Amino acid sequence: MKKTAFYGALTVAGFAASMASAATLDDVKERGTLNCGVTTGLIGFASPDANGVWEGFDVGVCRAVAAAVLGDPTAVEFVPTTGKTRFTALASGEIDVLARNTTWTFSRDVDLKFEFVGINYYDGQGFIAPRDLGVSSAKELDGATVCIQTGTTTELNLADYFRANNISYEPVPIETNAEGQQQYLAGACDVYTTDASGLAATRAAFENPQDHIILPEIISKEPLGPLVRHGDNDWADVVRWTLNALIAAEELGVTSANIEELAAAPTGNPEVNRLLGTEDELGAMLGLEADWAKNAIAAGGNYGELFEKNIGENTPIGLARGLNAQWTEGGLLYTPPFR
Repeated sequence: MKKTAFYGALTVAGFAASMASAATLDDVKERGTLNCGVTTGLIGFASPDANGVWEGFDVGVCRAVAAAVLGDPTAVEFVPTTGKTRFTALASGEIDVLARNTTWTFSRDVDLKFEFVGINYYDGQGFIAPRDLGVSSAKELDGATVCIQTGTTTELNLADYFRANNISYEPVPIETNAEGQQQYLAGACDVYTTDASGLAATRAAFENPQDHIILPEIISKEPLGPLVRHGDNDWADVVRWTLNALIAAEELGVTSANIEELAAAPTGNPEVNRLLGTEDELGAMLGLEADWAKNAIAAGGNYGELFEKNIGENTPIGLARGLNAQWTEGGLLYTPPFR
């Protein structure tokens, strides 16, 4: 397993080096669509609805970037990727940005030659178990079989956690969340482990979600965010500041309901004006139109609106804001100033 991962890293790094000079912003403009890598299907974060239209929290980031660059939130080609294929898809140029529950780590940033442009969800790894298994703590899982997605940080965290607690387990490798859900419900493994947000999203899709408990242990830090290739700083700036625009809009009180009124003329708040393009020329600095951030925010709402609509407490997934609240509300969300 370690050998495979090592050679995989080398392959991806080689791809990244070959793409380093790409002008992705120009490519996206010329193509007229954004190629955005997402998961193969995780309700709340990225999944197609009954009509095949992709929706979710990570999908919202894709649509915001498309709206910022092209003025059209629907101009996105969604590319489903697994834990194994996502980095090759990005490094090879198949996708322009990866917005897929991906943890920002040292090796992915430095060794694989990617650029994480920010964090759109502060997460941590947990476990879900059938209620009738009779366990209330991950430390009671000695000898358990564990469904685990290969090619992920959760695979490594799992090994570290069981080793640190001197307990044994038998991994049951899976490729996608859908396969993990299927295997777990079929009894192929005692527990399933992934990011806690993913567990909540997975359980929400069960026929009887109350029959399954998410154990209390959070065994890792999982800062999730969109990423692009190294070597294209202009494109990284576009994606980074689009995400920042969504976060800043919530802090500044700019919503999908009032954005047209606020953008019609300069307001009394200079930062709102700069964000919405009625003052200064931040859009031109990015190579975009003046209303780039307005379009991004209007695509699906500000960060808080995207959160509440897709994964918030009033959705079947039912996640509280927690660490993902604004810094002014006790959370970790904090964007650099728009000036």
